[in-house]
Amino acid sequence: MACDEPAAPSGTFTRQNSSSTGSLDFEPNADYKFVESLEERYKCAHCHLVLHNPHQTGCGHRFCQHCILALRELNAVPTCPVDKETIKMHEVFKDNCCKREVLNLHVFCKNFPDCNSKVILGRYQEHLQQCLFESMQCTNDGCQDRILRKDLKEHLSQHCKFREERCRYCNAHVVLINIKNHEKNDCPDYPVPCLQNCSQIILKKEIEKHHAVCPEAEVDCPYKQYGCHVKVKRGKLAEHENSALREHMLQILDKNSRLEEQISDLYKSLECKEIKIQQLADAIKKCEKEFRQYTQLFGNNSNLMVSTQALASHLDKSARLESQVKQLIQMANQQQSKLDLRPLFDTIETVKQKIALMETYDQRLVVLEDQSSKHDRQINNHKAQLNKNEERFKLLEGTCYNGKLIWKITDYKKKKREAVEGRVPSIASQPFYTSRCGYRLCARAYLNGDGSGKGTHISLYFVVMRGEFDSLLLWPFKQKVTLMLLDQSGKKNHIVEVFRADPNSSSFKRPDGEMNIASGCPRFVPHTVLESTKNTYIRDDTLFLKVVVDLTDLEEL
Repeated sequence: MACDEPAAPSGTFTRQNSSSTGSLDFEPNADYKFVESLEERYKCAHCHLVLHNPHQTGCGHRFCQHCILALRELNAVPTCPVDKETIKMHEVFKDNCCKREVLNLHVFCKNFPDCNSKVILGRYQEHLQQCLFESMQCTNDGCQDRILRKDLKEHLSQHCKFREERCRYCNAHVVLINIKNHEKNDCPDYPVPCLQNCSQIILKKEIEKHHAVCPEAEVDCPYKQYGCHVKVKRGKLAEHENSALREHMLQILDKNSRLEEQISDLYKSLECKEIKIQQLADAIKKCEKEFRQYTQLFGNNSNLMVSTQALASHLDKSARLESQVKQLIQMANQQQSKLDLRPLFDTIETVKQKIALMETYDQRLVVLEDQSSKHDRQINNHKAQLNKNEERFKLLEGTCYNGKLIWKITDYKKKKREAVEGRVPSIASQPFYTSRCGYRLCARAYLNGDGSGKGTHISLYFVVMRGEFDSLLLWPFKQKVTLMLLDQSGKKNHIVEVFRADPNSSSFKRPDGEMNIASGCPRFVPHTVLESTKNTYIRDDTLFLKVVVDLTDLEEL
């Protein structure tokens, strides 16, 4: 039955062409119920379970891939458990013919007899993802219940304690188990009693507004500024005003009397100041008259010295009088400012001028900010264009046109953690081409696995992308594709998967969108093999993947 070539030496098995089984797989070490009894030729000679990725030894016996690797790790010179022959690793090869037969064996669903479906082993996992009788975790956060898929919709809408319901007061979406706590603590429309014991029920968001009119809230008497310091409930405020009307009137009269006395004293003081100012003004006039008389005497040179001394004396006297007048005017203005609003008007006018000045500054600032925003936008546009150009130059510098891609994946641990957390499930390589005017292609990797390899393997896929010359190329894409994980030890113990594009698959037709659906290996390499310290597929937190497209018989434009 063997129909494949031997694998490469050193215990690493080259995966051979398998266009019909590239997307079929099943979970090993599971208890499958076969429709027909499992023949011995489909059982592993080591674990005696159904063969998973069968490999055949030189002595003709078949083993699961992981079993043959386990035999090699357990013994430096592994032997066949059936005939005790030494297993020569360079003679071991992957038996794809047997693999196709195993993948097409019919099995019952594990949920039999509730589910009476019969599926081929290679589609078993796909069936479980759709089986109505498969037990699955509730999708609501926090819910640990497991429910049959057929009952999930009813559970989510009617029975799950962690489903979202609308708050009956504010219509907000709240998890059912938290709805009572939400109503009491967070709901703005939840009715609460007034804290002042006024027996009214108020919405929580309006409690402050209610307190401003609540009849049970204590407030100050409106006549507090006149001397009434009583605090009374707002509802009894009118009663207090009526009962204390006489006291309030006496307090107002008393305060008005004191104000009138102060005004009267100010008027008297102002009159005195005005009389004194008038007296000083008369004195200044007298001095000016004497000054003119002395000026007429300056024409006589003989009396010049005497006149100069007299003039200086009168000037000193005039200066003193002028200083006193200024002080009295200042005092009078201070007194008068207590009675009229002229200083206030002056202050207001000054403030208005300052405000007007500030407004002009604000207008200028708005213009400058607008200009600055325009400059910032222009700079950001230039930066964005520069970044696009830089990215394009990097792509052009690293683009291959010979049908080969070497993909360097750095920061493996970080990117795998992001995939496990679901933030970045997959990453894509830069595009590469079969020629300058050829097919545009790329690779896509799921570091935490995809489909049947989720959580246990790296999944690697080949993607056909829309290119500039698609209208000149032959479709569908039919070339052989090799996927490789490169060994960094120099021993070339590469892990290889080879498949030929299926012309009937939509993955290889001419792309209608940016790219077609990816096609490849969901169980490309197990995490245990990739991350094992015995292997050197990862070094310095970096791994290398290689994709090679067979260009044989491919006509170049």
